[in-house]
Amino acid sequence: MTTDSGRHMRRNVRLLSGCFALMTTGNVVVVSVSALVGFALADNKALATLPAALMWVSTALAAVPASFLMRRFGRRLGFMTGAVIGVVGATLGCVAVSNESFALLCLAVIVVGAYNGFNFYFRFAAADVASGDYRSRAISLVMAGGVVAAFLGPRISEGANDLFLPTLYFGPFVAVGFIALSIFTLVSFVDIPKPSTVQLRGGRPISVIARQPVFLVAVMSAAVAYGVMVMLMSVTPLVMVRGGHAFGDATFVIQWHVLAMFAPSFVTGHLIRRFGVLTVMAWGAVFMAASIGVALQGVTIPHFLWAMCLLGLGWNFLFVGATTLVTEAHTTAERAKSQAMNEFTVFISASIGSFLSGSLHYYVGWQVLNISALPPVIVLFVAILWLARRRRLEE
Repeated sequence: MTTDSGRHMRRNVRLLSGCFALMTTGNVVVVSVSALVGFALADNKALATLPAALMWVSTALAAVPASFLMRRFGRRLGFMTGAVIGVVGATLGCVAVSNESFALLCLAVIVVGAYNGFNFYFRFAAADVASGDYRSRAISLVMAGGVVAAFLGPRISEGANDLFLPTLYFGPFVAVGFIALSIFTLVSFVDIPKPSTVQLRGGRPISVIARQPVFLVAVMSAAVAYGVMVMLMSVTPLVMVRGGHAFGDATFVIQWHVLAMFAPSFVTGHLIRRFGVLTVMAWGAVFMAASIGVALQGVTIPHFLWAMCLLGLGWNFLFVGATTLVTEAHTTAERAKSQAMNEFTVFISASIGSFLSGSLHYYVGWQVLNISALPPVIVLFVAILWLARRRRLEE
């Protein structure tokens, strides 16, 4: 790698990291209030997390056309298109809160979800610009931008909410709109060359790609990581507030959860290169199981805090590792369809987790909700060990 090409690569990674930081900040703002505003507006309180679930469904559905649009017109135009969609979604959210309309709130978060369907490709864009030996590091550095969200997200959520009182939850949607505009501006400086026509020619059918053990375990890992994380995280503010804790305490716990999700990214890439991607992913499953164990011990602030931190750490190891594995399973020509299938599966899993969290919490409680999250984590741990053993036998 020449000095100029290395400098160009790192510049793109920094810009993508900034975009990911902004996107994640906006998501923290939405997560901090979505269950609360859903609970306030829904006639059936079991549907409190339905808006968040619809957001993840929309993210999954938008991820497919977003991937092919970027294949045709390039990453930068795709990300700018997503930012415009984000502004529209935030505006609808403001209108929904002002008119106390649960239906309009659901529509707003569907549009915000479509915006996220574009934005989650920031990490794959980093893999596009990175050389082979730097790829896992580039992915983890982009995701490290989420550390910013841990500090800014809850503060913006609280501050924006207070700014527009007495209309509760109006301000956070205003903030999301400004964040989307900021992404539009920053991503305009990203320079990611489109693959040549020759590079995009050919490729295996998606049915063949999807049958690869490495692809199966990668998609399963990302799907379980996101589904379980969203299932436990999205309802946590509601559980805490309804249990007598202050809204500020809930945002404090979410802040540390998000920090645990992204701060390890500064070293996750190094850990993958040092110990191997499957070893790191196996530890991610262990940390997720430990999170559930802590959550079952009590409902004090320290219990919520440690459970959410372990959950975030487990998610990081699994998600960064899974993203790295996906890039090993396809060629440049196969990139759009492979990544689209991965993203669709991941965020459908997240939507299921989000919807189940509200229903399970309402009908059977916080403890049963946590217990129900354990089986998929155990199955995932076994699958990771199976792939590791398979790789050793093939060496």
